Amino acid sequence: MFRPLAINIGLRYAHSRRSFVSFISVVAILGLILSVAVLLLVTSVMNGFERELKQRILGVVPHVTLRGRAPLDDFSRIAAALEGVDGVVGAAPFSEGTALVAANGATAGIGIIGVNPALEGRVSDLPRYVAQGSLAALVDGRFGVVIGRPIAERLHLAIGDRVTAILPEGTVTLIGLVPREKRLVVVGIFDTHSELDARAAYVSLGDAGRLFRLGDAFEGVDLRVQDLFRATDVAEAAVDRLGADRVYGVTWMREHGNLYHAIGFQRAMMFLLLSLLVAVAAFNLVSALVMVVNQRRGDIAVLRTLGGDARTIVSAFVTLGGVIGVAGVSVGVLLGSLAAAIVERGFHWLESSFGVKLMAQYFITYLPSELRAGDVVLVAVIAMALCLASAVYPAARAAMLEPADVLRHE
Repeated sequence: MFRPLAINIGLRYAHSRRSFVSFISVVAILGLILSVAVLLLVTSVMNGFERELKQRILGVVPHVTLRGRAPLDDFSRIAAALEGVDGVVGAAPFSEGTALVAANGATAGIGIIGVNPALEGRVSDLPRYVAQGSLAALVDGRFGVVIGRPIAERLHLAIGDRVTAILPEGTVTLIGLVPREKRLVVVGIFDTHSELDARAAYVSLGDAGRLFRLGDAFEGVDLRVQDLFRATDVAEAAVDRLGADRVYGVTWMREHGNLYHAIGFQRAMMFLLLSLLVAVAAFNLVSALVMVVNQRRGDIAVLRTLGGDARTIVSAFVTLGGVIGVAGVSVGVLLGSLAAAIVERGFHWLESSFGVKLMAQYFITYLPSELRAGDVVLVAVIAMALCLASAVYPAARAAMLEPADVLRHE
């Protein structure tokens, strides 16, 4: 009873069976619920891909790679020189090459990366993704290898099994060129749920030197930087410190930069396109409210006759549109948040039930999701703003009704 008259009228119409529960109003509300829920779900999935790219792929691959123009040695001296480079938080040596690995009648082509297990944690999150065994089990001279789960499954390997690595550089013998082979022992299996699992294997730095005929030397230095987006500046400073005639720098942007920016662009475009879907659902309220105005012509005329002004009429129908908007947006936000929370497990259940890998060909092999409070607020505000904007025309139309013309036919 203490509410303004316009709000009382709007709320009364909202609970009236002649308006709120009418078919067109229900359709408008359902459209609003669906569009808001879909917008939140898709935005959360795009957020998940962005998060996984940062945490899994960019957490494992080096931010900056300094490759030697010739094999490098004396890492301690190089590390001391890099300590003065602003933005460098870790450095570790590496060597790498390619090989064909074979076991149990199956083969796979992979890149073999030699690392120092004691230093690798400074530049990579790889140790935390080793699901079985340990990266610390890589000891020079034992020729252990840590492989990705997809390779282990393809070759039917487990911890302690042996796998044959066939290297591209052969050995010249009396009978001709003979491929070089080396038996490696599986000491770990890592699983980042990304494309890295199917293309890389890790051995100790000393073993890599023997496999690739580098001796005690190594091919380059991996760096982790404090700010991912300053990787290019850090790389240039590091090259200047070590000498451009000795090393050259490669950043994560060369391999994954386009992907990262593509995800950001697609996220923005999907948000824009789905916002248009919300706009369509919100503007469906126009037809619903116009029908309410037509149903309530007599009520509006009586109210105007009793002294109600145009502002009261407009406020009443804007209130009605706001109530419908709050109902649709609230339920849509609830359903969208619930869908975003269960989509990861639901997708995993779907793959397990049908025995297929629906995303095996993508850089992330499962469907991630991350619901952010800022996105929920933004979606709710945009949807409510569109709903209120949609109520303006019907409200203005109601305010322009002439009481005499309406009551003449009542």
